[in-house]
This record gives sequence, C-alpha cells and structure tokens, in this order.
Amino acid sequence: MIQSLLLKCGHATGAQMSLKHGESQRVDAGMDRRQFLFAAGAMAAWAATPVLAGEKRWRVGVIGHTGRGNYGHGLDTMWLALPETEVVGFADADAMGREKEKARLPGVPAFADYREMLSKLKPDIVAIGPRDVSEHRDMILAAIEAGAKGIYCEKPFCRTLAEADEIVAACGKHDVRLALAHRNRYHPSLPVVKAAVAEGAIGELLEIRCRGKEDQRGGGLDLWVLGCHDFDLARYFAGNALACSAVLEQGSRPALPADVVAGAEGVGPLAGDRVHARFDMENGVPMYFDSIRNAGVKEANFGVQLIGNKGLIDLRIDVEPLAHFVPGNPFQPTSQPRPWVPISSAGIGKPEPIANLKTEVGNHLTAGRDLLASITEGRAPLCSAQDGQAIIEMISAVFASHVQKGARVTLPLTDRSHPLANWT
Repeated sequence: MIQSLLLKCGHATGAQMSLKHGESQRVDAGMDRRQFLFAAGAMAAWAATPVLAGEKRWRVGVIGHTGRGNYGHGLDTMWLALPETEVVGFADADAMGREKEKARLPGVPAFADYREMLSKLKPDIVAIGPRDVSEHRDMILAAIEAGAKGIYCEKPFCRTLAEADEIVAACGKHDVRLALAHRNRYHPSLPVVKAAVAEGAIGELLEIRCRGKEDQRGGGLDLWVLGCHDFDLARYFAGNALACSAVLEQGSRPALPADVVAGAEGVGPLAGDRVHARFDMENGVPMYFDSIRNAGVKEANFGVQLIGNKGLIDLRIDVEPLAHFVPGNPFQPTSQPRPWVPISSAGIGKPEPIANLKTEVGNHLTAGRDLLASITEGRAPLCSAQDGQAIIEMISAVFASHVQKGARVTLPLTDRSHPLANWT
C-alpha cells in the first residue's frame, strides 16, 4: 500500500501540479496540488537555475532592523544563493547594524530608511527580515505601495487579526504574492506524508499533537514564535481551525489580567508560562497544542505528531529528515522497540534523492524559488498571506478562549483586536 501511494505521488502530472489563479487557497483534506510542485516532477527546479547572459534577474530589496529582530534567519543572504535574483539594496535603521550588514552584502547600497530604499529602487521582491513582529505590518504595506511583486516575510506574520486582514486585502488589491518564512511548509516530503496518511499508513487519524520548544519562552511566547510553525503544518494536514478552547496558566494557577506584560519580539500583550489548547479542525480531527516553560529537552518536544490507530508520523521542525514513520498502535505496549523510519521525498524508508536538501530548505532556497514561481504562474505561494492570517486566527483564539474562562470560541473571531489588549 505504501509503495503504491509513493508511486502515485512520484508520477504526478504537470496538470495535477498546477493551480489556477483565483482557485481557493483553503487547505483541503486531500492532496494539496500546490505541494506537488515539490513531489517529483518539479525536483529539477530545486537545483540552482542557470541565468543566461542578458537574462533579467529579480531585483530584491532587503529590510532588516538590528536590535529589533535583525534580518531573521538569513532572509538577507538567501538571495545570494539564487542565481535568478540580485540584491539591489538593503535598509537598517541601526547605524552599527548597517555597517556590519555591508560585510554580508558587499557592494549593496545601504539605507537608513526602508521607505527611501523602496521609493528609490522599486525592487521586484522585498524581504522583510526582522523577527520582531511589531514592524511587519508597516513594512509589508510600504512594500506593496512601492510596487513589489512579491514579499518574503519572517514569521510570525503580524500582531493582530486586524493587521492580517489589512495585509491580505492589500495583497489582493495590488496582486502581490506574499510568502511566509515557515521553511518546513516548502519541504518536499510533505506531499509524501499527506499521501501516506490518506492511504492509511497510520490507520485512522485520531488526533494531531503539537508542542513548542518549551524553553525559557515556554507558554505564551512559545505559542507565538514557535507554535506558528506547528499550526502551519497542522493546517496542511487538517485544514482550517473551526473552534478553540484553551487555558493559560501562570505557574499552578490560571493567568489573570494582572499577569499581562508586553511580550518580547514585538508580539504585543502576553500572559502565561503554560498553554494548553484544543482546536476543532476542518477534517474533523482534534488538534492539541501545549507549551510549558522550561519543560523542553533541547528542542526534542518541538514538532507535530499525526497519531493514528496503526502508527504515527512525527515531524520535527527545522530538522532533517523532517518526518519519521513509527508503525504500530502507539497506545499498545510492545516488548520490541518501535522503529523510527525516515520519510524522504522519495518515500518512506527510502534514501533522500535531493542533494543538500537541508541547505535548500534551511536556507530558504525552496521557499524563495516557490515565491518567484508563484508570481510567474499566477498562483498563491505554498505558505501565503491567507495562511498567515489563519495562523494568527488560531493564536488569537487561544487568548480569546482563556479570557472567556476557557470557553469554546468559534473561528473566525468576530473581534479582530488582540484578545489580551483590554482584558480586565
């Protein structure tokens, strides 16, 4: 069975891999045709694309802010490894940061004001690097106003649903493709995993379990900056979240309005060093997210598990291989160790055929190429502004449920402001 589903995945046709402009971007329970771009036939596009003499290259403008999230996880230098792009300018409001960045982007014009850079250079692509989310909305809208065709933005997407709504509307109005730097969403093993689940490799899918890194950021901040990765992958398999019930804890008691502080990394109001949340997902399978401060073991907790009655599939965020298959009912005791079988882009237990895959995914090269392809093909990026909006919806729902004493709240939320902003 597993062999047959892998053959199906590997022999996807060009028609199967296409997505017409304007087609619904809602994640469905079947195979996501956008992801087939990375299944088999499109693997050749992952290699460095040669640029012919005189051929136009995409002009990239980079926005960073040293001391306020810097340039994210390499969103400034990723373009140097893509022959089809050239960095034409970068902006950093911090003077010392600009000087240091000149060594990373030698010969590239530097600007103190990103709006000046956008106005003067009119780049095709804008990379928004700061991990601090407080500036994302303004940077994104400025890039759209300057005529950018594509935007690549560090996660988390933005601070509130109101900001997400505004960005999505602006992208739609100006026909701009925005991709989020959830690197794992662009991994070529994901279609293989989805096919395996659909074909019954783990039996009936019972639930999806997610955890953050659970380091010193455990709780509310973990939910924001790392839980967003989990939610992105969970939505790929289960569709949109329809409802949420959650509790935030401060130590051994429920978090109170007096516990609300200004969150790090620009996320806004924050509370809780423990988070326990349950989501009703579109495919009918419940999804759980938990994070407890300092409960993690060197990122071992950080990831997503698809739990079935005949096995489970484990996805580790930013780890290679991304996915492992563990056969057998996970709730049934056994005297023998259960094997953790790697899942590659070629299939379960098969060697990975893509050279330097960790570099390709980890350095955002697969994501960068997908963004460029989404512009030329008139489709949504694999992780789009709408996906980011849905993730912010889930994060906001956790806070909204707790404010309502753990009540089940339905999504989309009516109130688009931050749920903790006016909590009394």
